[in-house]
Amino acid sequence: MKKLLAEALGTFTLVFAGTGAIVINEVSGGAVTHAGIALTFGLVVLAMIHTFGDVSGAHLNPAVTTAFAAAGRFPWRSVPGYL
Repeated sequence: MKKLLAEALGTFTLVFAGTGAIVINEVSGGAVTHAGIALTFGLVVLAMIHTFGDVSGAHLNPAVTTAFAAAGRFPWRSVPGYL
């Protein structure tokens, strides 16, 4: 359960901060810029990997989970919880 909670919180944080940067960029007339949006996503991924990497692996993306399972590096029975 701890792994699933960590994964959900990490994914939520990534989506919330990333889309928040996009919204702020639109509202402010482009003050954040594309580089700022990309930096936001990158820094959030960095922070989530640092925070939750030891707990859940910090996949943060269903495609990563599926790819790990297909490569035999993650158990298929755990995939539905991560999606």
